[in-house]
Amino acid sequence: MDVMTAVLTRRSEHVLHAPAPDDAEFTYLLRGASLAPDHGRLRPWRWILLRSEERAELGLSIAAETDAGAAETERLRNKYQRAPLSAALVFAPREHPVPEWEQLAATSCMAHSLMLLLHARDYGSIWRTGRLATSSAVGEFLGLRGSERLLGILDIGTPDAASGRSRRVPDDVSGNITRFKVPGDRAPGPAPAGSQGGR
Repeated sequence: MDVMTAVLTRRSEHVLHAPAPDDAEFTYLLRGASLAPDHGRLRPWRWILLRSEERAELGLSIAAETDAGAAETERLRNKYQRAPLSAALVFAPREHPVPEWEQLAATSCMAHSLMLLLHARDYGSIWRTGRLATSSAVGEFLGLRGSERLLGILDIGTPDAASGRSRRVPDDVSGNITRFKVPGDRAPGPAPAGSQGGR
């Protein structure tokens, strides 16, 4: 699958079944994704992989934090077991001259690269954020440290065959592009007679 096909056919998959990549395959794909632009090669992130009953604990953590009743607790317990693999992306900014916003941008680039690599291997994925990303109980359950914060959970598995891989038609983004032009009063004048151009 070429890169443009991967970009045009990838989508968030709401229904995911087994199989999902095992730890070794996930690591292999992550090694590729880690080559995304990253000023300083800081890798200011880490992944935490949850499978089986571990995923249910995400919902139970939120339920305990919000004093949910029995019915809501069961709903939350099931909510976070919708995929065979839930990968928690933890942003772990480094003390470094590279500013934190740029480290976050590098983390986002890595995550998108991973999603494309998963798609190219016939896996599907979808981001889960919302309460997950802000819950102190979930952060404690996952063992977040210091300045680390949870950006979200990437649910991973095999999508329904019926979901297909039709190519999406990209939006017209020409309005988001401008060609820079030097204002008239700052426009460079003609080169002096006898001068040479750039080397």
